[in-house]
Amino acid sequence: MGQTRVLNQGTRVKRRRRGPLARFGLMMASGVALGLNLAAAGLLGVGILIATTLADLPRTDSLREVRLQEPMRVFSADGVLMAEFGAERRQPVPYAEVPPRLVDAFLATEDNRFFQHEGVDLIGLGRAALSFLQTGERSQGGSTITMQVARNFFLSPEKTYERKLKEVVLACVIERELSKDEILELYLNEIPYGNLAYGIEAAAQIYFGKPASELTLAESALLAGLP
Repeated sequence: MGQTRVLNQGTRVKRRRRGPLARFGLMMASGVALGLNLAAAGLLGVGILIATTLADLPRTDSLREVRLQEPMRVFSADGVLMAEFGAERRQPVPYAEVPPRLVDAFLATEDNRFFQHEGVDLIGLGRAALSFLQTGERSQGGSTITMQVARNFFLSPEKTYERKLKEVVLACVIERELSKDEILELYLNEIPYGNLAYGIEAAAQIYFGKPASELTLAESALLAGLP
């Protein structure tokens, strides 16, 4: 039933062997302790990273005063546009003048829960994380329209975890600073379409020869898919 160990003094002491349940309990306790230590270390690391990131974030209130770059335009005496000069062709339009069908096309393409989330779509991020685990490739970013505004105005396009964290934090701050309509107005007037076109008005003029307010549903859907 047990092992006997002889001490130098000649005293005999019995040492009982631990049963299977006792050994299993010790293993479980050790595993839980290790897991808690790793979790604590992970939380500490995340906390340090977030604190470092927050200290390095730009001020988002500047978005209320942003002036989007427009080209120099040359008109004839009777008001006809003759030429444009500049690296970006853009003609900003107020959100109130954007047709609802065009807004719906962008929401369906980029962020169909835009009016439900607070800057970050956890479902979208979870889907992107699952896709990365399955394929090993960053084929889905999980970025909301608000996160894209944060990236386009404040961050670089590099694909790093630090930039993604900054994007998430900035999106949450932007949602507190601006209304949903203001965020959409910035987004629709900033996104690039190629051929030096930036924003929906310039893209509508270049690709369809008409203002954005006159785009059909099919043209709106095509425009939403270009970026």
